[in-house]
Amino acid sequence: MADKIKLSIAMFLVIAGIAGYYMLAEQSTALRILPVLAGVALGALLAVLTTELGKRFHAFSKDSWEEARKVVWPTRKESVQMTGVVFVFVVVMAIFLWVVDASLLWAVEKVMGSGG
Repeated sequence: MADKIKLSIAMFLVIAGIAGYYMLAEQSTALRILPVLAGVALGALLAVLTTELGKRFHAFSKDSWEEARKVVWPTRKESVQMTGVVFVFVVVMAIFLWVVDASLLWAVEKVMGSGG
């Protein structure tokens, strides 16, 4: 129950920041964005630091970041080569499908008697 109250307060902070944006309609855009950023930041901090759901999300984010660092990313050369392979495959498939389509069109025209 306490987590729901904290999440409600966090949502209220975000809504208050958005309301602040519209309340400062006569001000410059840079000044109008400040309440939105503050509301989102305070709401996120309250949600992440004080609720069980937020703590689990934070732990998941940290674990995900660590796993992403373990990934062996392809080199530039490998990326360019694989992109070339994909382009060649797409062109070959396009030609193949065009040939199949033209053959089926020819066959249907022969069967229907409208072909020359």
